[in-house]
Amino acid sequence: MTTDFVDDIKALTFDVFGTVVDWRGSVIREGEQLNAAKGLAIDWPAFADRWRAGYAPAMNRVRQGELPWTKLDALHRMTLDTLLEEFGVADQLSEADKQHLNRVWHRLTPWPDSVAGLQTLKQRFTLATLSNGNVSLLVNMARHAGLPWDCVLSSELAGHYKRDPEVYHMAANLLDLKPSQILMVAAHQDDLQAAHREGMRTAFVKRPLEFGPAATPDLSIDPCFDLVAEDFLDLARQLRNHRA
Repeated sequence: MTTDFVDDIKALTFDVFGTVVDWRGSVIREGEQLNAAKGLAIDWPAFADRWRAGYAPAMNRVRQGELPWTKLDALHRMTLDTLLEEFGVADQLSEADKQHLNRVWHRLTPWPDSVAGLQTLKQRFTLATLSNGNVSLLVNMARHAGLPWDCVLSSELAGHYKRDPEVYHMAANLLDLKPSQILMVAAHQDDLQAAHREGMRTAFVKRPLEFGPAATPDLSIDPCFDLVAEDFLDLARQLRNHRA
C-alpha cells in the first residue's frame, strides 16, 4: 500500500460505534449497575450482544420503507423494548428507567487510545464523525467521553443510513471537499468498502475486542484499504511519518 495520497487528505471521518468507543463493555457495565440497583439478574453480555444484533435489521426496516426515516435513538428503543420483554424484566423497570437505559448509547466509553489518538490527528486534520448515531447522541457522547471532534456528521443529516452512498456524499458536500480528500476511518470492512466505492480513502483500524474476548472478529485486509492500523495512535504515527 502506498501513502502518496496522504498530502491530499484534509479531513478524517470516523465510524464511531466499535471504532472509537467500546459499546459492548459500556452497555455491560451500566447494565450490571442496573442489576445491582434493581435486584435483577440479567445476563448483560448476552443482552448487549442481542441489542447490537438488532441494529442492522432495524435500519433495514427504514431502508425498505417499512418505517419512515427514524433516528437511531428510536430504533434502539424499539429493540430494547422487545428484549426487555424477552428477558422477562419489562415490568420491573419504570419508563424513566427504560429511557435512561436506552440513552446508554450516549454514554459509551472510548477505547484507551481513542482520545489521545484523536488529539494527535487533530493537529493536522479536520476530524468529523460519520456515524449512524443521531446528532444529539453523538454530541452527548463527545461531551461524555471527551472526544475532540471538529464536526459532528450523522446519517441523520442525509436521511439515509450507512452503507447507503448518500451518507458518504453528504460528508464530502458538507465538508466542501472532494471524496478523495477524506480518509474514512473504521473498524468495519463493509463501511470502508462503501466509502471506497464513493471515492474516499480508507483506513482500517483493528478493534479485536469489539464483540468481546470470546469473539472471532473479521480482521481480514481488503485491498481497497489505503492504511491499516493497530489503533488511533498507530494511525497518527503512520500519517505523521509520511513524506511526499
